Amino acid sequence: MGIMASTAAQQQQRDYIMIVGSSTAFPMVSTVVERFVRKTGARSPVVEAMGTGGGFRFFCDGVGLEMPDITMASRKLNEAELKQCESNGIQNPVEVKIGYDGIVFVNTKDAESFDFSARDLYLALAREIPDPSGRAELVSNPYSKWNEISESLPALPIKILGPPLSSGTRDILFEKLMEQACADHAMLHDMRGKDADAYNEHCYTFREDGAYIEAGENDARIVRKLSQDPGAIGILGYNFLERNGDLLKAATIDSIAPEFEMIEDSSYPLSRPLYLYIKREHYPLVNGLSEFLSEFTSDAAWGDDGYLIDKGLIPLSAEERTSWRKRALPGT
Repeated sequence: MGIMASTAAQQQQRDYIMIVGSSTAFPMVSTVVERFVRKTGARSPVVEAMGTGGGFRFFCDGVGLEMPDITMASRKLNEAELKQCESNGIQNPVEVKIGYDGIVFVNTKDAESFDFSARDLYLALAREIPDPSGRAELVSNPYSKWNEISESLPALPIKILGPPLSSGTRDILFEKLMEQACADHAMLHDMRGKDADAYNEHCYTFREDGAYIEAGENDARIVRKLSQDPGAIGILGYNFLERNGDLLKAATIDSIAPEFEMIEDSSYPLSRPLYLYIKREHYPLVNGLSEFLSEFTSDAAWGDDGYLIDKGLIPLSAEERTSWRKRALPGT
């Protein structure tokens, strides 16, 4: 029966699609939903942003009409999540890379401009850092102003609004920002080889003294908070910067701006791919699932001049799109 598990095929069908996951991908998926409903007259899919981690947990809870069909993600499914899926009867979720995005540090247009290094951001975000006096020990983060970290930065209080632990954005910050900066410290580099758990605890824990504020999974809420507090820095997906370019500007990282071309070729340090994961057991259970994926993977949507470009999606190459479309639509 191919992708149609015999037990699943005997179940009643659902007449709408359930999608959960990444708040970064949410605006893009919602745009495809609107086009799909307008074009087909189908019942509107239900889309809920709960973060990449939260989406994977719900997605991997099981197979059946009460479970989501698709999860949006700003990182790949990890080994523990795959094991959860498998233990609940979900075999080989279909992975589809949909394009690229960047993580950006932003503030309001009339605020100070920032050019951060990875080290600057690590020293602003980490709960514990190597002692600035040079002693071979870790201390609670003492920095309260940006210019205490680097004389090139403004003399403003450190106040960063960002994602919670459930967010894929935070996972990428750990992987591409904190990890890099930690590895540059000799003491932490040595710790990594001796005690991986301690290393992870020190390198992947954000400060909790008010300098970093978890602002939830709703990037639009961060945009609103920044407009009320010009001294704050927000962490967002590139697509939200694009949609709010009249209000916000982005910091550069190592003097590289988060621009379309820089994200596309990964020159920008915080570039990342975006994904959809589809439950293959649900193709025969959910009316319109294949048609929705066909719309999403059409050149009209995710192509070089597709309508998702206006939502901040950085497109894949034509060759990649052909390959991933075949994955999304088994049998094509």
